Amino acid sequence: MSNVCSEEWRSLFTGYSDIVLVANSEEVDIVDLTSRLPETTLFIFFNKVYKVLHEPFTRSSLLVTRSGTLGANLVKSGKVPKVLQYFEKDSFLGVLNLTIGSREQFSPASAFGDVKVMHVDLEELFAPFYPRTKIATTGFAVCYWLTKLDLGAKITLAGFSSKRGERYKVLDVHDWTFERVLLRLLYRSGKIDIIEGALANPYADLAAHFPEYSAAEIALTANQVLSERLENLSSVVDRLMHVTRFLRFVDRTFRRLKPKTRKERLWERMEGKGDRDARSDGA
Repeated sequence: MSNVCSEEWRSLFTGYSDIVLVANSEEVDIVDLTSRLPETTLFIFFNKVYKVLHEPFTRSSLLVTRSGTLGANLVKSGKVPKVLQYFEKDSFLGVLNLTIGSREQFSPASAFGDVKVMHVDLEELFAPFYPRTKIATTGFAVCYWLTKLDLGAKITLAGFSSKRGERYKVLDVHDWTFERVLLRLLYRSGKIDIIEGALANPYADLAAHFPEYSAAEIALTANQVLSERLENLSSVVDRLMHVTRFLRFVDRTFRRLKPKTRKERLWERMEGKGDRDARSDGA
């Protein structure tokens, strides 16, 4: 499938009244979630589903696995069999291997065994507007893509809090704030639903209780308060940076002594090739 918004992609999701994206979050209660949704719901899971599934999943489902420079993350880690055992074949649509950009490489369908495998590169959707120094998270990418497909189904996010849990880390290579802003805008426009507490806008309630203050005045004051808090936080961070100078020096020293991983060596070769190509183009 070439065009990411083609009719061929739309047909994959046709017939479902609801499409629920399930994050690998400690906040997800899969039993409660499935009990509240109709049988015409498609559940989309991501990578290491054993973080939220504890037995084979019998409802309609799709597994999305993100690729890195060396192919799909599940294939690289050797966890394909462990993950696929959580899906009943009769209700499982297959694996969607997702990339965003040329540096992320697909894995061949054969690497996933005897299940249906689809490949999609969403770079054309995100290149025009996503912050260039960061990469989109997989869940955010799929959510935004589904809204662009104009499916008519209700799209719901479950467990997408971007909060750091006690067991599972939140990576800093993504622009969480940017994504949360856009997801909240999509929610307020009715394009998606979010299963999460405290989605109501307290500042809207403030305007209702204090009509003498305009929405612009409330927004300006809130921005000033936020700016002051961030400034105070920056001061604390500066002090922490000063206190931890020696620890960071030790950390950098040991990192230089540590042998480079295969991925790091591949990145160096790719960047070196890019530099050579740039010099030859400029010659």
